[in-house]
Amino acid sequence: MKQTFYDIFSELNKIPRPSHHEGRVAQWLCDFAQKHGLKYRRDDENCVVIEKPASPGCEDAEPVVILNHMDMVCVARDGYERNGRKFDPLNDEIIPYIDVDENGTRWMKAEGTSLGADNGFGLSMALAILADDTLVHPALEVLTTTNEEDGMSGAEALSLDFIKGRKIINLDSEAYDEITVGAAGAFLQVAHWTPRHDDVPQGYVYRRIVMDGGLGGHSGVDINKGRCNCNREMAVFLDEELADGIMAGQVAVCAFNGGTANASIPSCADVVVALHPDVADSMAQIVAARNEDLRARYAATDAGINMRIEDAAPCDKCIDKATVMNLLGCIPELPCGVIEMRDDMPGTVMTSNNIGVVRTLDDEITVSCHTRSFSNDDMHEFAEAIEETCLGHLASDVEQLMDTGSWMENPDSPLLQLTCDTFKDVLGFEPKKVAMHFVLEAAYYVEKYPGVEMASMGPLIIEPHSTSERINLDTADNIWRVTVELLKRLATK
Repeated sequence: MKQTFYDIFSELNKIPRPSHHEGRVAQWLCDFAQKHGLKYRRDDENCVVIEKPASPGCEDAEPVVILNHMDMVCVARDGYERNGRKFDPLNDEIIPYIDVDENGTRWMKAEGTSLGADNGFGLSMALAILADDTLVHPALEVLTTTNEEDGMSGAEALSLDFIKGRKIINLDSEAYDEITVGAAGAFLQVAHWTPRHDDVPQGYVYRRIVMDGGLGGHSGVDINKGRCNCNREMAVFLDEELADGIMAGQVAVCAFNGGTANASIPSCADVVVALHPDVADSMAQIVAARNEDLRARYAATDAGINMRIEDAAPCDKCIDKATVMNLLGCIPELPCGVIEMRDDMPGTVMTSNNIGVVRTLDDEITVSCHTRSFSNDDMHEFAEAIEETCLGHLASDVEQLMDTGSWMENPDSPLLQLTCDTFKDVLGFEPKKVAMHFVLEAAYYVEKYPGVEMASMGPLIIEPHSTSERINLDTADNIWRVTVELLKRLATK
């Protein structure tokens, strides 16, 4: 029986695949190739390319690359459990389900987590094409990269001979009626602080200050929606309400953690504090007042935002005052959200920054910043300013994890025109050509493989990188139809 892309997506979601942990899914791709008698290559970064010969009679057509990435941003709803324990993104599968709205539209969602439709659906379509010998197509190279969501190290490390094709169909796009012809660049860096650990004074009580219920979302496509960045809001709260108590020794900070992925707007943050008994009661009132303020300010964007204080387990040690005050001085100074809009494309963000993850570990505290821009000069200028701000607040090191340039396709590209024509003939409309404020791997391919043409398309995916992620299945069916017809035209024109 023929395997549909829905069947393949179901299999794919049984394999945990967060960024940096793609070994199992890479092996699954290799096994898929062997099962279907296809040649494949796997490099040291676990990127995989699977080759399929052209359909009979189409051997003279130019080869085509179908591009996707195998990793996903895996986030779980706060408090979500699987089999009586906290969800584990490294070992637990994604459980999708279909919901039909009041208009009869079919949506696929996931139980308690992000869905991984970005980019699992595009990958599943590519594999379904490989598995279907009834389709007409040129010679195919299905290229699947790693770590696209958190550094693009897979694409960056590809060898110059890893693919032969120069026409690339990228199925990693999220707006059904659009073809992405440009993408912002991205600069990801993580600042490190090395704290001392002091003893907590005897008699202090322990509390956890929790901020959760934010909508979160993709730090590129959702950055202009005014959503709460819980990392920044928590740091501002601590700086405004607790700094005097910290300096006076009445409040000690034991841990600060927030966010789940560098490429996601953080929807939650929490801080563990030790309090002098004299300030413990007033702390509950301070948190309640800030909660009212948050709910009023984010009523239109984050209706579920909530801040509360609860008992916490005792800690032997706390973070030294100097490190805490440096963090609280630094984070509110970092740019957060939209920095500039594009003049030539109304509604399109030019430059932004997301404070994605704050982590307290045994021997260090880290803060990540994900800067995006269509201007490489602006991106590097802001990245340098962020580094200077962190070092100015005595970060021990600022580590660069990604520096990806922006990309704009040639508007006269024959592949682009053929793709638009295929949309119009198959679906009855011509897609808009847009530049998006998210990062695609295109810049690496343009640099590595001279003569590359690329068209990026995909089904409608709402709220990627969040627990609200969902995909419109009618648009998925239609993108499948367009892709199959486009390959036929590329093989036979």
